Amino acid sequence: MDFTFIASTLVTLLKAVPTTLILFSLSIFFGGLLALVIVWMRTSGNPVLTSFAKGYIFIFRGSPLLIQMFLVFYGLGQFGFIRYSFLWPFLREPMVCAVLSLALCTAGYTAEIFRGGIRAVSPKEIEAARSIGMSGFLLVRRILAPIAFRHALPAYSTEIVLMMKSTALASLVTVWEVTGVAQRLISQTYRTMEVFLCAAIIYLVLNFIILQGMALLEYSLSRHRRAAPQALKA
Repeated sequence: MDFTFIASTLVTLLKAVPTTLILFSLSIFFGGLLALVIVWMRTSGNPVLTSFAKGYIFIFRGSPLLIQMFLVFYGLGQFGFIRYSFLWPFLREPMVCAVLSLALCTAGYTAEIFRGGIRAVSPKEIEAARSIGMSGFLLVRRILAPIAFRHALPAYSTEIVLMMKSTALASLVTVWEVTGVAQRLISQTYRTMEVFLCAAIIYLVLNFIILQGMALLEYSLSRHRRAAPQALKA
């Protein structure tokens, strides 16, 4: 291997990391907000809202992300009411289409993860909160949401890592993130092994940082479980 070429390739690919991080961050943020809406609809008890949420989750978990991204990027412009609306200047941008498709996809998975976290909350804890006067938004903010998020965190961390890797698909709709720049370098140099090795190293480092951050968050949210054995010893 030509280590000089590898070093220069790493420098070139690192310049595309901010684009990857922007794509990842926006997708996780908007996907998380949409997932909360889907969870609310899924658990609302309203048959219409529940059916819509189930259908949404089925569609976006059951179809490939690549096809979803192509439908958003190439398909939205086929509708006149979109093409001639105020949204078109935004939806014709590859970055916007990539973020939209990634957010829509992760919302389906995240909604089910969050719903599983909610179902893991013990009914006794909810009853105890109600017995001291908590209800409505206060019950959700102080009891339901923190406990549910803590239960959902291990599965959600996996979804976040998968989303980081899924940003590589944005290169197919002309977003020049790490994988897109890597493919362009390969077309110029024909050195597939070295270029993709550098890209893999970058993704590994990014995912390592994400996993360490999620592990630290999970550790900080589990202080009460670490304190219990000390109390027993005392």
